[in-house]
Amino acid sequence: MSVRAYRDIHRRKARQIMVGKVAVGGDAPITVQTMTNTITGDARATIDQIRAIEEAGADIVRVSCPDEDATKAMKAITKAAAIPVVADIHFHYKRAIEAAINGAACLRINPGNIGNAQRVRDVVQAAKDHGCSMRIGVNAGSLEPDLLEKYGEPCPEAMVESALNHAKILDDLDFHEYKISVKASDPFLAVAAYQALSEAIDCPLHVGITEAGGLRSGTVKSSIGMGSLLWAGIGDTIRVSLSAEPAEEVKVGFEMLKSLDLRHRGVRIVSCPSCARQGFNVIKTVEILEQRLAHIATPVSLSIIGCVVNGPGEARETDIGLTGGGNGSHKMYIGGVPDHNIDDGAKIDHIVKLVEKRAAEIEAAKAAAGTQSHAAE
Repeated sequence: MSVRAYRDIHRRKARQIMVGKVAVGGDAPITVQTMTNTITGDARATIDQIRAIEEAGADIVRVSCPDEDATKAMKAITKAAAIPVVADIHFHYKRAIEAAINGAACLRINPGNIGNAQRVRDVVQAAKDHGCSMRIGVNAGSLEPDLLEKYGEPCPEAMVESALNHAKILDDLDFHEYKISVKASDPFLAVAAYQALSEAIDCPLHVGITEAGGLRSGTVKSSIGMGSLLWAGIGDTIRVSLSAEPAEEVKVGFEMLKSLDLRHRGVRIVSCPSCARQGFNVIKTVEILEQRLAHIATPVSLSIIGCVVNGPGEARETDIGLTGGGNGSHKMYIGGVPDHNIDDGAKIDHIVKLVEKRAAEIEAAKAAAGTQSHAAE
């Protein structure tokens, strides 16, 4: 086994769909999305929140469209957003048609729940006419009554059957630009449902643990459920559902993908929990650096280790490293190699400058490689 073979994750093969200009499934990167919590009819407030979501790095954003005020506002919202906007629709088929007309890139809707066959055909036609994809969103908390009666309770089999029933409706109407989610607040239930669904259909899967909880508890629960699925290669787009600001969901999503080496955005900090050997206050240093480096989107690795026990080894594996030393002087590593010392009081500003410089070098190299590629063509 090669030294890195144990880290290989083989993603499930899924057909690819488009959510606006963003590819989902196939060999496309796993996308990160979130949902606004403003009143959608207040276009200004919703656009402002989407700006913060975009700055956090989200690829896709979803907004709820429960009424006509919301779908009317979609015209301004989709025009202002730099990322695709998904319209969240429940039961009201006219809202889906209005959202498609007003620029939605995707409709989150369960076609079996919006009424008769003609209504479903009307929504599908609107999606085709306006280039919308769809997400079939099955939730353990809102399964169809007949399935609850059949199975007695929400279970993986009921969730998968619901998803496949909705998918068949779209397939029969020759509409295949859809992805599916089978979410539950119970991570065991969600994981089992996704595992079964991944073997039953080839469409992209939107992965999440719904209603996961607050920032800390929800992050832990989501990481257990979503992490196990992603590790198994299941998932083409993700949403971390937290009782927190939407931008925080995006940040947690990217941290999850970074931890699994599936996608990298921003600075990845490797840091120790600190102990009596530390040569500086590791916890406070990391807290400040996370804030000071939040503007960097380029993947850069940084190790912050309080002493020389593990510091040199971690520094060898990162772009930039800081290892605590004695007498207020610490060792800086560049490219895994000891480079110079830095005084304690100057370390924060110095590290920020080094990371910014490294990010600029990476971006310049990417630009040069792109220029050479175009020249070769």
